[in-house]
Amino acid sequence: MEALVITWRELLIVAIVVLGVYAAEMLLLLRWASNRGTSVWKRAAQAAPAESQRLTAMGLEVAELRKQVARLEAEVEKLRSAGAPASSPYNQAIHLARQGASASDVATTCGISRGEAELIVALYRKLRI
Repeated sequence: MEALVITWRELLIVAIVVLGVYAAEMLLLLRWASNRGTSVWKRAAQAAPAESQRLTAMGLEVAELRKQVARLEAEVEKLRSAGAPASSPYNQAIHLARQGASASDVATTCGISRGEAELIVALYRKLRI
């Protein structure tokens, strides 16, 4: 049997071929990755105007809702400060009790029984809402 002898020239040729294959593979992978990356960026760039329009619309809607809330808060405060008209004798009795009226005054002013007036005065003087 003959011994297998590899010379430095043969080893050099094998090394160059291996490096060439490795370089070609790297170039193909880089090209594939760059094509894929640009398509992702293109899709993102196309979606950006639509998202921007949606955000602008939502911002306008939020601003409009804030205006409505401010208007409603002002209306509620106006009703509180003006002392909204009593819709029933019991609401008027509660209002008088909060102002410190006696049970007999509440009963005569609102046209309710003395027991009801005493109960309302007892409840709403302690709460002081």
